[in-house]
Amino acid sequence: MLSSAVSRVRDPNARLVYSTGGEAPSQPRVEAQRADACRIRIRLDRRASDRVVTVVTGLPGSEPELGALAKALKSACGTGGTVKDGVLELQGDHRDKVESALAARGLRSKRSGG
Repeated sequence: MLSSAVSRVRDPNARLVYSTGGEAPSQPRVEAQRADACRIRIRLDRRASDRVVTVVTGLPGSEPELGALAKALKSACGTGGTVKDGVLELQGDHRDKVESALAARGLRSKRSGG
């Protein structure tokens, strides 16, 4: 019995490979992956004392790029705001303006929440 158990042990460097005989699948374009991976969401958040904040999440880019985008959006909306942990917060309800400003830059966004 011991010899049959030893013969069933697989070589750790060997692996079972299946082939359908067809062509290898093509790699999707990197640009299409970025568009799907980048999900910009715009939502409204209520804070203490019924203050309203527009929250934009999923913005692409590094910290300096986010800072520049935040500055442009604050200027377009005529309001103050901040960037915390990659999330842009604008004071007030500016969902329409933010959505149009992002569309002008070629970024697709979607509203979330109620």
